[in-house]
Amino acid sequence: MEDPVFNSSLTQEEISKNFEGVDFFTGLMEGLQEAVSYTKGNPSKETTVRKLSLPEVNVVEIRKSLDMTQRAFASILGVSCRTVESWEIGRSTPTPTAKKLLFLIQEDHSLVEKLG
Repeated sequence: MEDPVFNSSLTQEEISKNFEGVDFFTGLMEGLQEAVSYTKGNPSKETTVRKLSLPEVNVVEIRKSLDMTQRAFASILGVSCRTVESWEIGRSTPTPTAKKLLFLIQEDHSLVEKLG
């Protein structure tokens, strides 16, 4: 595997100068401490929180509205039949990406034909 290549309009010297005096470890520790404080209900005034908003989906309802078997639905989504079954019985939840795809399918059934 090749090393990743970083392309920038800045020279190596300019990049180095931009990071002079930056203490990455301290920044990470401060961020972690801020996250712990937020979790405990004691955020600082400077704390910015971005909550990931995912659509609510009901996998059983979506699949049944498409009149599909678990196997056929799994095939369309590119997951195993067991995964669909686990989502439907609540043993696991769809990943954020899968939730978004399920929401799109819920809103526009014609996407199933495009995915098939």
